[in-house]
Amino acid sequence: MKATKIMKAAGLLLAALYLPALPQAGAQEYPSRAIRMVVPWPPGGITDVISRGLAASLSDSLGQQVVIDNRPGAAGNLGVGIVAKALPDGYTIMMTDVPSFAISATLYTKLQYDTFKEIEPIALPSQSPLVLVVNPKLGVKTIRQLIEYAKARPGELSFASSGPGSITHLTAERFKRDTNVNLLHVPYKGGAPATAALVAGESGMYFACISAAIPYMKSGRLLALGITLPKRSPVYPDVPAVAEAIPGFVMGCNTGFFTTGGTPRAIVDRLHAEAMKAVGQPRMRELLILNAAESAPFTQPQFKEYVAREVREWGEVVRAAGLKVE
Repeated sequence: MKATKIMKAAGLLLAALYLPALPQAGAQEYPSRAIRMVVPWPPGGITDVISRGLAASLSDSLGQQVVIDNRPGAAGNLGVGIVAKALPDGYTIMMTDVPSFAISATLYTKLQYDTFKEIEPIALPSQSPLVLVVNPKLGVKTIRQLIEYAKARPGELSFASSGPGSITHLTAERFKRDTNVNLLHVPYKGGAPATAALVAGESGMYFACISAAIPYMKSGRLLALGITLPKRSPVYPDVPAVAEAIPGFVMGCNTGFFTTGGTPRAIVDRLHAEAMKAVGQPRMRELLILNAAESAPFTQPQFKEYVAREVREWGEVVRAAGLKVE
């Protein structure tokens, strides 16, 4: 009997010693199978395009296929929730735009996930600006002229958005707050119909993700008044930075790389290193340039703090606009 008890005790001790080593052992073998990259948006948008480029590079460097899984719905929250509830083993990763992720933290009162505990930021592969575009028939050619036009017609100038609570909506709300103008919000079901409405003259202005607006800018059907970078883009040097007229007005469709909270540190570090390596490769650089984007040289802790800052700053905009979704 004593021998049996001693063996059981020894077995429990060995198990206790072995279990903490399991995550590390898994990290050393990672990855040993295909990885799912959740994209909480439909195919074809800027987030999807950048995601597919990064997935191809990661597939090569990690030696395992990275498979795109588009899961649109609930302003991106459906896909984020899938990642939040996945096993924290590095086999479920995500690419989504940081502003939408940050906006949801305040806008939605009943999220199905914990923004800070269940999602782990990894890297920021792409910073792509929005561009303030107007229909040329509006008759304004600068941001200052647009502000004067809006102030002379309070509540008459409308702005399009890709939907309530979207980055295109909240950016215009911030524009209203920072310039003290009264604008009318006209939401659409996505960026494509919002852009089409602006081209048709159904609305007056729109903060568009630049990749969606580029064809219309080149054809002259939309006029770009400003880009939401800290300074002018070398790709579009004739388009002023909005910050030249409104200091500090900097934001964008920044596409972040995330995984499930609690994923072993060694795997998070590996994914960060591989993402940073990928954005330095020619094919990723070309993809970023085509979308007037660039990567951010954040360390993983710096990106984590950046996401937290975005949550705070967008939270201020949401509260100032009096927006809330149950």
